Amino acid sequence: MIQEVTNFARFYGILKASYKFATKEQGDEFKEGVVSQFTNGRTTSLREMTRREYDTMCDKLEGATAHLLRTVKDEQRRQRSKCLRLMQKVGIDTTDWTRINAFCEDQRIAGKVFARLTNEELEQLSVKLRSIQRKGGLKPKKQPTPQAQPHVEYMMVPVMGGGEA
Repeated sequence: MIQEVTNFARFYGILKASYKFATKEQGDEFKEGVVSQFTNGRTTSLREMTRREYDTMCDKLEGATAHLLRTVKDEQRRQRSKCLRLMQKVGIDTTDWTRINAFCEDQRIAGKVFARLTNEELEQLSVKLRSIQRKGGLKPKKQPTPQAQPHVEYMMVPVMGGGEA
């Protein structure tokens, strides 16, 4: 007796979490292709899968998801490292996260904290940093020169005659 699958929550949970498709049609095509692959072309319907085929398919999709997440994290780590290296070259102290975040939060740079930047935003940031580097780096802020306070000197003059007028 073949155990049939009646609850597809695991499969759709994996799709929702990891395979975000723009349209329902693309999601349906993907689902049919995956089901066909794991049933060796026997069917494209989830309802016609055996329990073993369904479990194998979900296990493989979850494993692929973990691998995809690792590669995305590795790419993000590379992008962040590249941006921090470029920030160093343009004159930002990269040992101080407050300075890094203050720089990135400027609307002309990224508009948000460094840790919240996506891979695409990190790529855009690296382009901006290279442009700043080509133009000579960040200019140091001019320290306002303190205005010279007028120096007043008092001179004591002795008055003769005891102050009678």
